[in-house]
Amino acid sequence: MDLQRFHVTLSHSGRPIMHGWWPDLRTAERKFAAWIGERGGKDGARITLVDEVDGGRLLKSWPDEDR
Repeated sequence: MDLQRFHVTLSHSGRPIMHGWWPDLRTAERKFAAWIGERGGKDGARITLVDEVDGGRLLKSWPDEDR
């Protein structure tokens, strides 16, 4: 098991300010959602969830890329 497989990053105005790594996708998804609730209201905030084992594939981002 890779203990740092799923990487959640909080950036503000393009600069990373908080990181977390989890081995379990469910845990990482809960953290992703919690960070949106806790910190997502600030202008310029961006939160991403990446699978580091799968070549750094972006799984989720907030706000959505479509916005």
